[in-house]
Amino acid sequence: MKKIYIFIWTLVIGGSLYAQRIPLPATLPDTRPRLLSNPSEKQPLLQKIQQERWAAEVFSGIKNRVDGYVERTTTQPDWLYSRLMMYWKSKATQVYINGGVYAKADGEAPVPTVRFGSSRGVSSPIKRPQLEDIVPYMDDTKGVYFHNTAKEGNPLEWAEQANVSGSQIESVNEEIIRIGRDAAFLYWTTGEERYAKLAYGVLDTYLMGIYHRNEPIDLGNGHAQTLVAMTTFEVIQERILADLAEYYDFLHDYIKEKHANKITVFESAFKKWIDVTIKNGVPHNNWNLHGDKFILPVAMVLENNAKYEDGKGREYYIDYILNKNSARQWSVPKLMAYGYDADNGIWNESLGYAQSVTSIFMDFIVHYDHTFHQNLLPYMPVMHKAVQVLPQYLFPNGQTSAFGDSYYGGLNTSAMYQMIRLAQKYGQTDDEALYTRMYKLFSGEQELSDNKPVNYSAQVASFFSSNPITLRKDVSAGKLSDYVTQTFYAPNVSWFVQRNKFTDPENGMMISQYGSLGNHAHANGVAMELYGKGYVLGAESGIGSSYFEKPYLEYYSQFPAHNTVMVDGVSKYPEMLSNHPFDLLSNYPASGQKEGYYTDISYSDVYFLEPESRSDQRRFLSIVRTGENTGYYIDVFRSKKQRSGDKFHDYFYHNLGLELTIQDTKGQQLDLQTNDEMAFAGGHLFALDYMWDKRSARSEDDYEAVWKMPRPDSNQVYMHLWMKGYPDREVFSIKAPPAKSFRGNGGLPYDPAKVPFLTIAARQHGEAWNRPFVSVFEPYTSKEGRSITSIQAFEVAGSSADFVGLEIESKSGQKDIVFSSVKDENITYKQISANATYAMVREHGKDFALFLGGGKVLQAKGITIHAENPTNVVLEYKSGKYYLHTEGTITVARGKSKKKKIEAQGYSEILL
Repeated sequence: MKKIYIFIWTLVIGGSLYAQRIPLPATLPDTRPRLLSNPSEKQPLLQKIQQERWAAEVFSGIKNRVDGYVERTTTQPDWLYSRLMMYWKSKATQVYINGGVYAKADGEAPVPTVRFGSSRGVSSPIKRPQLEDIVPYMDDTKGVYFHNTAKEGNPLEWAEQANVSGSQIESVNEEIIRIGRDAAFLYWTTGEERYAKLAYGVLDTYLMGIYHRNEPIDLGNGHAQTLVAMTTFEVIQERILADLAEYYDFLHDYIKEKHANKITVFESAFKKWIDVTIKNGVPHNNWNLHGDKFILPVAMVLENNAKYEDGKGREYYIDYILNKNSARQWSVPKLMAYGYDADNGIWNESLGYAQSVTSIFMDFIVHYDHTFHQNLLPYMPVMHKAVQVLPQYLFPNGQTSAFGDSYYGGLNTSAMYQMIRLAQKYGQTDDEALYTRMYKLFSGEQELSDNKPVNYSAQVASFFSSNPITLRKDVSAGKLSDYVTQTFYAPNVSWFVQRNKFTDPENGMMISQYGSLGNHAHANGVAMELYGKGYVLGAESGIGSSYFEKPYLEYYSQFPAHNTVMVDGVSKYPEMLSNHPFDLLSNYPASGQKEGYYTDISYSDVYFLEPESRSDQRRFLSIVRTGENTGYYIDVFRSKKQRSGDKFHDYFYHNLGLELTIQDTKGQQLDLQTNDEMAFAGGHLFALDYMWDKRSARSEDDYEAVWKMPRPDSNQVYMHLWMKGYPDREVFSIKAPPAKSFRGNGGLPYDPAKVPFLTIAARQHGEAWNRPFVSVFEPYTSKEGRSITSIQAFEVAGSSADFVGLEIESKSGQKDIVFSSVKDENITYKQISANATYAMVREHGKDFALFLGGGKVLQAKGITIHAENPTNVVLEYKSGKYYLHTEGTITVARGKSKKKKIEAQGYSEILL
């Protein structure tokens, strides 16, 4: 049966999110091959190669690639296998590592053994040669004979194996094994023994070398021991296993006929290998899936349990993955229940990994269905949510958020494509239409009707990929608003999104806000990304480098690399798998709400406990729309230590652009002086030493920062930041390490990875709760100019010290009066009285709007809104009519008229 090893793995994924036992297939094929194809499909494949141009091109490409090696091995039989990375002379049986670094190997086997791989995650100038330049039977106490790219001419020279990184050693063996696998495929299709001889020489050498190798030992008996694989430092990097399984499957009949005595040895080698893969690893994230996809293809080339003395054959390994749970290998049903939010479909890792996991699940469901004709989606209802939620990751320009270990980029649409395939097969026309609309919108494809694979190349897999589908012509592309909402909350990754006019890439607005929860998270406190004028301007810094290298560990994954607040220079907690979410206290509108709300204003109010300094942090963020093309962001960040003794709080903000100026509110640049106080010296984070050209000025007055990003059309993009001044405030201009969150230039007019990330840091000496960081951001272009004409902060006598008041005027004549407080208190200013987390009175000529956010009372314009419990309310007066949205029960009074009790209702016209 076609691709059965993938299909059986998909049975793993077919299990529901509940702990029910998944039955094994009633029958398993005994013929060979059984993974990518089977004997009955050989003749149709040969006919396809003769009759269809694309198939002929694929076959010709594979044949031409392999024939060159066949010619060489005709006169020199060992030419190819002698270039495998092996312990040719020492024949070592035992490999030792020291954490993530290769240490040594000892012991002696009767045959050469497979060399262990490159050190994990360390940059190195040592690079592998082409196969033609590899020294045959390379083995020396000095290490490997590779290129040294740090020297002129990249000379070949001996290098210590510990200094080789980036899978350089593994890649040699992977390349040779794939050549052998292709030769085995050619033997199966043509029957020409010359291909079998080449293939057998490589496979015999390699599998005998694994048979006589032991599981590596970590000299420090540390975490690395729980991750290590037979040939590399991590079980999820054993890519060669899937190729070897296909290889053995295509060549099995030849081995049985010519070298039957080797079958037991080869299969024992496979079993030992996947036993280590099951034993080691990480179960609670994408590792579990990647480990399974190496285990199951190997399991499927084994015989049934009864054929082995230890009873461990195909059924044993399939059942282990489907139904059994061990410390480092969970069954897939348990993994799904752990990883997916059953309410919204979000996977609990940063979105780059989350998209990948959802695509993998859908691929396997489809492949399983092709073989067994059983639709597993009814057993996995969360997958519908997982696919439909993917667009929530998007900014208005079509790029995904990049919080945690992610990059900005487009949406992965493969899961939508597979949903269409299943819906077509089972006649589910509603689902077909739903996912066709999604796919057409986000992929840009309108028709797919070729009778060839979508993306084929001269690879064996091209013959066995799924048949293409035809998209329905009567279903048009969907609208972004069908899949994306103004706010969205994913508690299992501590991520909250606000959007405004999000269907307009140029004028849309968005805040992506996140704590640190789940896998591939950073130590970032309460961080944010800001969007403006077609770009993610307040962008993430990215991964920066390998997870194991200092730039990532000391800077890119730490507080100063993010748009957040750090306390006393020491804020820190574990990155990668992190358990430091924020608490979402209130927000407007409700997460996922598609209609029935006021669109011009949204907000979030979150609390975060910064554990290192034991600090309370509370961040309020809001989007305020002022016109079709204009709007601004409000950010109020309060931070204080629970035990007092605050030294300082640093508010970091990074923005794209090539110019940064810091000035007073009259446009005069601040007198910034070189200042080295923001540094590791003094017992602070190493991250601060990655920044340079630090200049600062002290001022208790309001100040502004402006970033400029030039565009080829001369319509420059700006981000304007206004910040309220306080006593003991110091503002820094900083050059930070480049943003590595974009692949290439990511659609930007310059490459952000090649220039400093221009940054400000507002340092509040002492506490920053009663002297919070109050910011107003406005993105704009040189063509349209700023829409805000004035920002003034105001204070109210008798109010709590943490109260923040703002008056913001726009050139359209609109005026917004903003109240922000964390106390349950009534505050009165200019005949406005409010008791709320967030209140705004908006005036525009005779029209006005009253916004009560997380509050009980708002009185203005002769109207009183009262709620027994804090809630969100909008009352708008527009063109002589009143419109109301309330999320809770309220009373409304206009002037001296009788109070009117109103239950929760969507945004609609009312009579007052």
